[in-house]
Amino acid sequence: MKANVYIDGFNLYFGALKGTPYKWLNLLVMCQRLLPGRTIGKIRYFTSRVIPMQNDLQAPNRQDTYLRALETIPNLSVHFGRFSSHPAYAPAFPLTYSASDGRANTVRILKTEEKRTDVNLATLLLIDCVDDVFEEAVVVTNDSDLMLPIEYVDKRFGKTIGVINPHHRRKVSTELLQVASWSFKEINRSVLAASQFPNMVNHPRGPIAKPSTW
Repeated sequence: MKANVYIDGFNLYFGALKGTPYKWLNLLVMCQRLLPGRTIGKIRYFTSRVIPMQNDLQAPNRQDTYLRALETIPNLSVHFGRFSSHPAYAPAFPLTYSASDGRANTVRILKTEEKRTDVNLATLLLIDCVDDVFEEAVVVTNDSDLMLPIEYVDKRFGKTIGVINPHHRRKVSTELLQVASWSFKEINRSVLAASQFPNMVNHPRGPIAKPSTW
């Protein structure tokens, strides 16, 4: 069976990779290990370019290195959303209330949001479905915002669609469970460990070294 894989990059990172030594991840090898017996068609990877923060100014450089390593996977394409970062006010925790008007007291925060990633994934998933380029679709996410496009692939177009949950400490979203053809509970750490790029990746424009802090 031919399967296309649609990867929510930040869901994968924060669910399975952050705080681990497995960030230098070969997505094709991971897909092959998670989906034995399938022919992997397209892999679509959805992310946004990170912005430098005071506590990690090198994050954009590491991400750029990883994205260049992904260019060596011939059937993989990267689709970008964007980050939005701006000051905002949010309720303080634990909640306290103003004696004068009864409103929750707030603190000023730097609010960082990822924009368009889930919309990009949903759009290309449905376009590929209409174009009939796969027999099965697999979405790597635990984002319930993707419930409707997943439901349409299964119920409207009659195609098999699975969900792989990257969050090893969180159950599969109940909304996704209701509409997917099948689901995996989590991505096993042993799969991540066995799916790493070599420390030096050969690239047509020159070798790419794994970031030293990874």
